[in-house]
Amino acid sequence: MIKLNLIFFLIIISLKVSFIDAQIVYRPLPAEWENLVSGGNFMDRFLPMPKRTLEKDIWGAYATRPRYVDNGIEDDSISYWGGNIIKGVDNKYHMFLCGWPEDNPEGHMGYKTYSIQYHAVSENSIGPFKVKEVLGEGHNTEILQLNDGKYMVYHVTGGNPEKHCNYLLSESLEGPWEKHVFQLDKRDRETRLGGGTWFHNMTFTKREDGSVLMMSRMGSIWVSKTGTSPYHLITTKSVYPMASGKYEDPVIWKDHVQYNAIVNDWIGRTAFYLRSKDGVNWIIEDGRAYIPGVSYHENGHIENWYKYERMRVFQDDYGRAIQANFAVIDANKHDDLSNDRHSSKNIGIPLNPGMLLTMETTLPFDKNTKKIEVRIKAEANFKPIIEVDIESLRFGVHSEVNYGRGAKALKGIPDGEDLIVVFEANNHYIDEGVFAPKILGKTKKGDMLFGYCRLPWVSYIEPILSARKPVFKKGKLTIVVENHGQVSSKPTYLTLNSFDVNGKSQEWINIPVPVIKPYGKTELKLTLMEKLIKGKTYPVAIKILSRDSKPVLFRTKLNF
Repeated sequence: MIKLNLIFFLIIISLKVSFIDAQIVYRPLPAEWENLVSGGNFMDRFLPMPKRTLEKDIWGAYATRPRYVDNGIEDDSISYWGGNIIKGVDNKYHMFLCGWPEDNPEGHMGYKTYSIQYHAVSENSIGPFKVKEVLGEGHNTEILQLNDGKYMVYHVTGGNPEKHCNYLLSESLEGPWEKHVFQLDKRDRETRLGGGTWFHNMTFTKREDGSVLMMSRMGSIWVSKTGTSPYHLITTKSVYPMASGKYEDPVIWKDHVQYNAIVNDWIGRTAFYLRSKDGVNWIIEDGRAYIPGVSYHENGHIENWYKYERMRVFQDDYGRAIQANFAVIDANKHDDLSNDRHSSKNIGIPLNPGMLLTMETTLPFDKNTKKIEVRIKAEANFKPIIEVDIESLRFGVHSEVNYGRGAKALKGIPDGEDLIVVFEANNHYIDEGVFAPKILGKTKKGDMLFGYCRLPWVSYIEPILSARKPVFKKGKLTIVVENHGQVSSKPTYLTLNSFDVNGKSQEWINIPVPVIKPYGKTELKLTLMEKLIKGKTYPVAIKILSRDSKPVLFRTKLNF
């Protein structure tokens, strides 16, 4: 409670005094968020920073001192930025990040000209990290190990981002590194949103079959079969919150339950947490993912950095996020000048990984369901039979349990070292649209407990069908439908509707779509019966129906 009060005090003060700051805008947040219980905000998962060397006579604003100088990576000569960690076969922790000389004439904004990629190494995930290798120019670096074992280091360079979205590739973390340019297939979709590009600040995660899901700065979703083969744009609009905000620097990861993402409102200095069953369709949980002040010591002291950006996660064997790494800066970026006391660095903060949960009730809940059973798995450092306060547990959809509501726990049944918790079969509000219900509660010591679980009757790997823009030639209309899912599709239907000047819809086509294998496609060819005017542009909407998920809609324009 002390931690949260301090954080809320700092965020309110820092936001309200910063109206004059060009990089800060105060954004009112929903009033009901003040009623979120512990664990209702993603930022409740942040744990104290491990003890390291504490120093105060160093660079940085007063609010960042004293701090653990050997947490993450920092020094007097380089402004470090971003970076994520991967554990090597040598059992060491390898961070790939970028930075630029502190003495460059443009200060922090010198990243546009001077940003260099670095490979740093530590004996543990917190640090200190020491630079081992310089990898050449590049900014906003992120590393991913591909399914074939190779390592891909994404980065962006200057110029046209569509042509300069690059990666390094190596069979070993030790190199050598080959330079490559991503192949991006827009699939006839619009790739600019609000004046921003969809090719910057990409983030990556692997799917079950080893294919790669990519999220862009603007919230578009792309799929590559191998991670180095062409990336295909799937979505037609941003998956981010449809609310006021300047969003960037997303991070995406997949765990044993679901896909997760966090996106930063860099002007509002707050971030939001999203979840998905398939990586394409997302829901947004209430609350803040992080805000200034989440880096704190065991005694409550806060390393209160001015901005926290480029969050990246380090994952355990289940895919759970167990550590967050941030690029942090102690001042407004434009106030960080050459050879002054301001700079940036990378920090690491442990995260509560959450409980491992399994749904023991195997049939969908209905009026005949008398009880719901969920298994809490024991782990090396967690003994649920001993530690869990059963009466505190609540189960159900996130919009209920995050506010302290949901189904109540009736009892706990030990099963070996695991604990099976029996919940009442009401107040959970789980319907057919829910793919990962949540548990919130406390340990007997009062520490927060949380976890998500899969539902046995939900299909988590489904076909992902979408159409390209129709082509009209010699009186024939051809529509290519592709499947970027990991399993074959079932027979379905495609409709194509046109719209008049008043927005009234008219169905042109209703045609069956055959089975399409993963990463396959089919061509639908037909003759339009409507009388079309040559040279006229017609707005159209293509809809592919699905029994298992909401219809896929693609709006475009046809010229005849």
